[in-house]
Amino acid sequence: AFASGWVLFGVLAFLALFSVRKRLPFMPLAPASLWFMLHSVGGFLALFLFWLHTDGLGSKGLYGQVLTVLFYITSISGVIGLFMEKVFPRQLTCSGGEIIYERIPAEIAGIKEDVESLILECTEETGTSTLGEHYLETLNWYFQKPRFFISNVFGSQISRHWVRQQCMILERFLSQKEREYLDKLYMLAEKKRQIDFHYALQTLLKTWLLVHIPVAVAVMAMVIWHLILILVFFV
Repeated sequence: AFASGWVLFGVLAFLALFSVRKRLPFMPLAPASLWFMLHSVGGFLALFLFWLHTDGLGSKGLYGQVLTVLFYITSISGVIGLFMEKVFPRQLTCSGGEIIYERIPAEIAGIKEDVESLILECTEETGTSTLGEHYLETLNWYFQKPRFFISNVFGSQISRHWVRQQCMILERFLSQKEREYLDKLYMLAEKKRQIDFHYALQTLLKTWLLVHIPVAVAVMAMVIWHLILILVFFV
């Protein structure tokens, strides 16, 4: 137990260095991709060493149980983060286009402005408000902000089907000229759907560390305290 504990502490210390490496991109400390690979392998090694050190799935006693829970949260969030880092960037690339996360609110606001200008032009040119009324009743909700977050995360096409259904319901009541405006509105809705997809995946990529890093810091602090107690009272 003493030997496995020291090895586990060494691995955890190395894992903590990855966060330091990310904050020093200008230092010649090997490529970030290599650090990420070693961090991933070290994470699985730490989980194995933890089982070996505790001779089971967790420690006994209140302190040990709290440490165990925090360690598993760190491990699970790390595995989830590893999956997202491997899968999400590829999906974002395949979706077409590159969207900067910080500009998404402005992009959506711009699309909403274009849609409303299009509807106003349709109303003035055709003399009917059918498209405008339908927009206010249904599609206005869609263009206000990112929607269908969960379905976009899992790659579902619910948002596309919803927009298409709303357009098909309205199409039968429109004239030929109004349908041309509806087609333009649908193209803007598709552009908005792509932005929603980027928003969902990039949000998870940016926020999972808000769970992983604080819990990892708590684990490291508890491990250091545990090590101090072992050295003081049992060595």
